Amino acid sequence: MPRSKISTNKSRPASKRSTSKPGSRKGVANPAAGGGSKQAIVLAQLRQPTGTTIVAIMKATGWQQHSVRGFLAGIVRKRLGLNLDSLRVDGARVYRVTDGDDAKSSSRQSKQVEA
Repeated sequence: MPRSKISTNKSRPASKRSTSKPGSRKGVANPAAGGGSKQAIVLAQLRQPTGTTIVAIMKATGWQQHSVRGFLAGIVRKRLGLNLDSLRVDGARVYRVTDGDDAKSSSRQSKQVEA
């Protein structure tokens, strides 16, 4: 029978590898603080009084349509807790962030008052 090619040399110590890749930004607390980040660009577009469309966000960031919609729902609405309004203007959907109490802080305040 042929021998297996698995090495049984146990004198060599195991290599220690870093768990994160160099250049990885997953641990960044607030990426919007970086002025030129894609998140900051999109938020600036959404804060304009006229708002922005998904197509405009796609052109500014290079994201695909489903990624833009996921960003609007997951980051803008849920994580940042901003009020995101959408209006139908001339057959196109326009999104913008409106002023007012954001959902996270108002829900936290009501829970604190109840307790």
